[in-house]
Amino acid sequence: MSDQDSFLFYQTRNPRPFLDYGEGIYLIDENGKRYIDGSSGAMVSNIGHSNPRVLAKIKAQMDKATFGYRLHFRTHPSEDLAAKTVAMTPEGLDRVFFVSGGSEAVESAVKLARQYAITQGQESRHKVISRFPSYHGCTFGALDLTGYDPLREPFSPMMEGMPKVDAPVTYLDRDNLTEDERGIKYAELLRDKILEDGPENVLAFIMEPVGGASTGALVAPDSYYARVREICDEYGVLLIYDEVMTGAGRTGKFLAAEHWGITPDIVAMSKGFGAGYAPLGAIVAGERIVESVLDAGGFLHGFTYAGNPLACSAGLAVLEEMEEQGLIENAAKMGEVLMTELHALKDRYPFIGDVRGKGLLTAFEFFDRDTGEPLDPKLNAYDRLVELAYARGLIIYSRRTRGGASGDHFLLAPPLIITKDQIGEMMAILRDALDAFAAEVGLPVEGGA
Repeated sequence: MSDQDSFLFYQTRNPRPFLDYGEGIYLIDENGKRYIDGSSGAMVSNIGHSNPRVLAKIKAQMDKATFGYRLHFRTHPSEDLAAKTVAMTPEGLDRVFFVSGGSEAVESAVKLARQYAITQGQESRHKVISRFPSYHGCTFGALDLTGYDPLREPFSPMMEGMPKVDAPVTYLDRDNLTEDERGIKYAELLRDKILEDGPENVLAFIMEPVGGASTGALVAPDSYYARVREICDEYGVLLIYDEVMTGAGRTGKFLAAEHWGITPDIVAMSKGFGAGYAPLGAIVAGERIVESVLDAGGFLHGFTYAGNPLACSAGLAVLEEMEEQGLIENAAKMGEVLMTELHALKDRYPFIGDVRGKGLLTAFEFFDRDTGEPLDPKLNAYDRLVELAYARGLIIYSRRTRGGASGDHFLLAPPLIITKDQIGEMMAILRDALDAFAAEVGLPVEGGA
């Protein structure tokens, strides 16, 4: 079937070959060409492709029941997955609500926060502060929290316009502050915004603990995380961590929040939680929030497939596989290997201004190291390098960093099963693609043409 014969449409007309099968970190198209899944799809396939033990557990549930509506039945897969999730998250996060994806998880987190505020007699609290840039989803509620202009601007007249504070992009700062001082500086922007909008009106602050698509694996200084928690506590603002991308082991902990000893009030998860084996996501919250809402008449929210037994059986099998294979520990270990390789890339290519990340959520960004100036947007570097890598059998993920107008970052987030040798294979292809890109646009390469 040619691209013109397809009845499907997605974001663009960019044609791709048909996928035949997946195996581990590899995807193979119908022509037999093999690709390294260097971004786990959209940072989803945390345990790799076609895991036989996970598939067997999903098939076993298919033989019993594929659907049981949550208002009619409890199911063992949903109960068991909720219990496993609570066991793997920090103490104080002990209630789970299932959804089918990341945008649904973010919407659910915000609606739970709002209903909790109402139960506390705080009806005026309705504003959710987020960061710019950021990405929280494509439904209207999640999009209003997102700081990425190309996705948001066409729909801005249809949204309220939630307040934003600057993301902690300290790698671009040209000042004399230490990293800890910069972290406090960016955290204090939240305090200023709460005071500007009125603490009585601010419901929550939502943040990605490690940046995703809009900021490319952005990690704030350690000081930032604790200060944000303190500010939220000071003003009674709920802290929501969007761990749709970072959760389920991606950063070397089950939740990225654990790196800083932070317990958010509500956590949103998806992507690696179901690892591509089923559409699945969740919010996890504390008992005080959930029980207050249930006591007041119930959570006024829900989705048809929430707690679907087939999806939950997949999610449970994924988490069990993570534990049995030690994949969270492997993400931490292989993340160090990958970061070493990324620093070597930075040494070779002067136009790589920064490399960053945590565990197996890493990125590199193009800009002038002295001035912070990005490449000319007309070069379309964020798109061109992806295509050059894809042609060579490597899948990577990119966006424009600075709100979508300019800047080019590239996410490397392979499945958590990856080995040191496979990282070497991935990086060899990436270097070849970077050499080709540099030659095309006339950028320098250290020790090369």
